[in-house]
Amino acid sequence: MRRTNRALNRTLLIFLGLLVAAVGAVVAAAGILPAVAEAWAATASALLGQASDLLGTAPLPGPVRSWWVVAWVGGLLLAAALCVAWIAAQGGGRTRRLAQEDDGGRGTTVIDVGLVSAAVRNATADNRLVLSTAVSAWELPRTTGLQLRLQARQGASPRDLAGTAEELVAGIDAWLGDQIPVLVRITSGARTTTARRGRVQ
Repeated sequence: MRRTNRALNRTLLIFLGLLVAAVGAVVAAAGILPAVAEAWAATASALLGQASDLLGTAPLPGPVRSWWVVAWVGGLLLAAALCVAWIAAQGGGRTRRLAQEDDGGRGTTVIDVGLVSAAVRNATADNRLVLSTAVSAWELPRTTGLQLRLQARQGASPRDLAGTAEELVAGIDAWLGDQIPVLVRITSGARTTTARRGRVQ
C-alpha cells in the first residue's frame, strides 16, 4: 500500500547484484589465475595512462590542475543528491485521516485512524485468538485504504482468525457507513510463542 515503485527497486537491486557479483568474480579470478592477474594489471595500467592523458586535455591552474577533476567531483555530488532524493521518495502514503466529509460549509468531519484502532482493540480485547492488533491508513490513488494486522495467539486457527477479521471489517464498514479497501494481515512472532497460551476452541 506504499507509494514505493517495487518494480523499479527490484530492477535496481538485480542490476547492482549482478554488478557486484561480476566484480567479485573478476577479483577472485585475478587472485587465483596468473593470466587473469596479468590482464587485470595491464588493463589497470592502460586505464591510468588514459586518465592521466585526459586530465592534461583540460588544464586548470591551481591545485586541482584539471577541469575533469571538477566534473568528476560534480558528478559524484549529483549522484549523491539523486540517491538522497530516491531514498526520500521511498515509502510514503501513510496518513492519520481515515475519512473526511465536508458538511456543506458548516464544518468538516474527520475520522482519525486512532479512533478505529481503539475500536478494533476493544472489539478483540476478549478474543482468545488475537494477541494484539494494529491499524494504519494509507492514501490510495482515489481513496484511503486501511491495513488491519492481527497477531495470532499460539495454536489459533487461521480460518477462525479470518472469520474474526471479516467480522471486524464488516463492523468498520457499518460504523463508517461506507466500504473502504482493507488489507488484512494475520501474523505471528516472538510474542506469539512467549505469550500465555489461550484456550482456543
